[in-house]
Amino acid sequence: MKDQHIGLNTICTHVGEVKDEQFQGAVSPMYLSSSYAFMDVDIKRYPRYFNTPNQEALCKKIAALEGTEAAMIFGSGMAAVSTTLLAFLQKGDHIVLQQSLYGGTYNLVVEEFKKYGISYTFTDGLSKDAFAKAITPQTKILYIETPSNPLMSITDMQMVADLAREHNIITIIDNTFASPINQNPLKFGIDIMIHSATKYMGGHSDICAGAVAASQEHIERIWNLGKNLGGSLSDMTVWMLERSMKTMVIRVKAQNKNAKKLAKWLHKNSAIHKVYYPGLKSHPDHLLAKAQMSGYGGMLSFELAEGLNAELFQKSLQLIKPSMSLAGVESTVLSPAQTSHFLLGEEARAAQGITDGLIRFSVGIEDTKDIIADIEQALVMVRSQVELAEI
Repeated sequence: MKDQHIGLNTICTHVGEVKDEQFQGAVSPMYLSSSYAFMDVDIKRYPRYFNTPNQEALCKKIAALEGTEAAMIFGSGMAAVSTTLLAFLQKGDHIVLQQSLYGGTYNLVVEEFKKYGISYTFTDGLSKDAFAKAITPQTKILYIETPSNPLMSITDMQMVADLAREHNIITIIDNTFASPINQNPLKFGIDIMIHSATKYMGGHSDICAGAVAASQEHIERIWNLGKNLGGSLSDMTVWMLERSMKTMVIRVKAQNKNAKKLAKWLHKNSAIHKVYYPGLKSHPDHLLAKAQMSGYGGMLSFELAEGLNAELFQKSLQLIKPSMSLAGVESTVLSPAQTSHFLLGEEARAAQGITDGLIRFSVGIEDTKDIIADIEQALVMVRSQVELAEI
């Protein structure tokens, strides 16, 4: 049975399993050895070479989900980002990145690339003209993220891929927020897909991992650097990630459904100033999202009405957890200005439209009525503080 001819649930459940040849167990056995035979073997296995039995098998599942020839897994999303970028960039090269970007990636570029003699440009928008103007003869990569963190802006993947081909440039996307369940960038011509596997692939807020999916040629180039940088993932975590991915389709579709309901409810609530969610018709990129996504995702952001304290609101929540990460089965919120985008600085955040009062909302799989009830009681608490202050 070929992977591309089976459904997503079947891929998540069965592709990339390690067969238990000895006891015929229903789940993959875990190989924790850090030392393997080197004589009379076809493959010299070593954890730092990304080729232990569990590592190798899980990569097949990720590649099948993204529709690529190969994949790699890393110790974190940033390990995946940094290894991939440095595999294709060297002194004198240039990279173009969209302005609205995950804070960790932004920091990597701004704080580290000058040391390597790599220049960069952040676009002044997401239009074709914005990307085209940023390209130079030294440009080797166009890097995008859609939906973006934290404002859920949507980038036209086909446009970026076509533009890159005109200039013989590699395209890379951070596909974390969408996940392979909602979006397959390869179909639009994007070369390399990166994920923080900590998020929807893991889905239970208990592992840290990264993933890259691409052609065999591109993966081999990333591997050549990766084996030297040493950002491999422990086999215990690999096993947990494989187990978690078996339910990814079910989880993500439930989060899609909940997020759309909550985005509509927040949009109509007088206590909410603005909602950022590509599934809303009011979102400026809604039609583009509809054209290139099969689901709008479980992430949204919103701003409270003027005068309402975003920090107090988050502290008043009882069910929803103020928490640093995202995409777990539990609903969480955070302030990007205090966490994911803190290191950007006030000026850079303002340039991206990230206000101090912006709240990023990772919608879980709870009953929506319970999530709404929690938001309502928190809003009551915030309003009462405003009323007391006015007395």
